[in-house]
Amino acid sequence: MDKLSYERKHIEKGLKLVAGVDEVGRGPLAGPVVCASVIMPLDDIIDGVDDSKKLSEKKREKLAEIIKNKAVAYCIKEIWQDEIDSINILNAVKKCMTEAVNGLTVKPDITLVDGVDTNLSINAEYVIKGDANSYTISCASILAKVYRDNLMVEYAKEFPEYGFEKHKGYGTKSHIEKIKEIGPCKLHRKTFIKNFWVEPAN
Repeated sequence: MDKLSYERKHIEKGLKLVAGVDEVGRGPLAGPVVCASVIMPLDDIIDGVDDSKKLSEKKREKLAEIIKNKAVAYCIKEIWQDEIDSINILNAVKKCMTEAVNGLTVKPDITLVDGVDTNLSINAEYVIKGDANSYTISCASILAKVYRDNLMVEYAKEFPEYGFEKHKGYGTKSHIEKIKEIGPCKLHRKTFIKNFWVEPAN
């Protein structure tokens, strides 16, 4: 698979700046959803860039620094658990992606978006499995994943009982058992844990 085929298609149409945007954290029980957008130079490809889920933590960390250094522009945004509970996860992802693209200091001509058409209010092409099939989206997925993972590792220091440094907020068996045992913390998405935890009546 040519990971530049989507980018090249737009460059050949005369567009100059192609951004990629991706989200991380749609499924966890705790913490924010994080979106990263990035415009990369397409004449200086970084070796080893791939879907962030396919890379080791050490490899992602290394690539994230290279991506930041080489990027024409990048922006990372988060939507936190209270807002996710308020507007639902799909709307949170849409808002987060839009904010990440609009936050770029350089305006892209087109943005490649990982996933199905969610009618974002930006000039976009939607790419199924974009984090595996588009170089620019892969770069965005790495930035988002590293940022969110590091965030959850930091919060593990404040809430050590939940083991956020291990599962990053995802619904592992041990994580769910701990919520049942001691209840949630401020990072937990109430709408995501309602099937196994009910807030006590006052």
